[in-house]
Amino acid sequence: MISATPKAPGREAPSARTTETPAQGGLKDVVALSSDICHINGQEGELVYRGYDIQDLGANAAFEEVAFLLWNGALPTQGELDEVLYHLQNERDLPGPLVEWLKSVPPGSDAMAVLRTAISMLALYDPEAELMTPEANYRKSIRLTAQTPGIIAALDRLRKGKPYVPPVHEGSLSANFLYMLNGEWPGAAAERTLSTALVLHAEHGLNASTFAGRVSASTLSDIYSAVTGAIGALKGPLHGGANIAVMKMLLDIDGRGESPSDYIREMLRRHERIAGFGHRVYKVLDPRAAILRDMAGALSEESGSTKWYDMSLEIASTMLEAKGLYPNVDFYSASVYYTMGIDCDLYTPIFAMSRMTGWTAHFMEQWKNNRLIRPTSEYTGPRGLKVAPIGNRA
Repeated sequence: MISATPKAPGREAPSARTTETPAQGGLKDVVALSSDICHINGQEGELVYRGYDIQDLGANAAFEEVAFLLWNGALPTQGELDEVLYHLQNERDLPGPLVEWLKSVPPGSDAMAVLRTAISMLALYDPEAELMTPEANYRKSIRLTAQTPGIIAALDRLRKGKPYVPPVHEGSLSANFLYMLNGEWPGAAAERTLSTALVLHAEHGLNASTFAGRVSASTLSDIYSAVTGAIGALKGPLHGGANIAVMKMLLDIDGRGESPSDYIREMLRRHERIAGFGHRVYKVLDPRAAILRDMAGALSEESGSTKWYDMSLEIASTMLEAKGLYPNVDFYSASVYYTMGIDCDLYTPIFAMSRMTGWTAHFMEQWKNNRLIRPTSEYTGPRGLKVAPIGNRA
């Protein structure tokens, strides 16, 4: 067995620090690069895409407009929007072999693991996969954004024994996703709500998945590889998946018939973490959470039941009173998606479906003036060890 900490026989070797600047755990407050895609002010609760406040975009821009903004640096004119819509609509078809593979996915497979593998497979059927011109990478960004909803919807239907619903080449990305998922065209409220939710999740600076993807992109690897790495990072519960935990908590409270406030206070008494609260960046209310809170209320009223929304408001009030913590974007997105009839384990894949626009925008920005991302590390291990004969090693 190989020892995790090699030791010289009979003595401990001194450790050594090899950098003058102390390492920052999790790269906290370390500026890794410059970008003009997104600005976040966590102290003020400010989120800006390419100069536009998220409150303004959430209220007044469709997801396709925001995708164009992230990719091109400006909101589209009507002609530009018509063109990007045309391409997003006509790149929705999934390769036949990929659909067949989705039919063979083992029961109970993690939805994010399936998405990660499927995105990687897409590269095999894209003749431009290895072409690194700016024009080709833009086209591939559109394809990835157009095809990801179909992968998620196909997975959900096929694992339930339902027939695969091919995409239609019209309408918004949100409407087509809900059509492929449910087999019927959605109402205007559901389409609008999902579009806004996708806008809110589209971009968030140099978060873990974006950074992971930019590191891959900086090696001049292809866009599919970079996206696959980003999905791998998003799959981790410390990044994606918080809204799944929120919905499971709401379902547990409902199943127990407990008061949401009592349930939360008991969790706090046991020093358990409450999903959907606090944020690595925001010290005040996450601006995206405020938009989703209002959407959740309106959607609940339209659905005929405000149960999940009322429970969420009580939990938010309790957490603010007990811990001074505000909800983040994941908190209200949980009940929004659940009210729309979307299974909990699809929440993080839908996050990826939206963030595909932000990821690909960052990769294209990286390639404009590429430099290999290669930080150093602070060595704190032993030095001066000598190789002893194997029979003398402890």
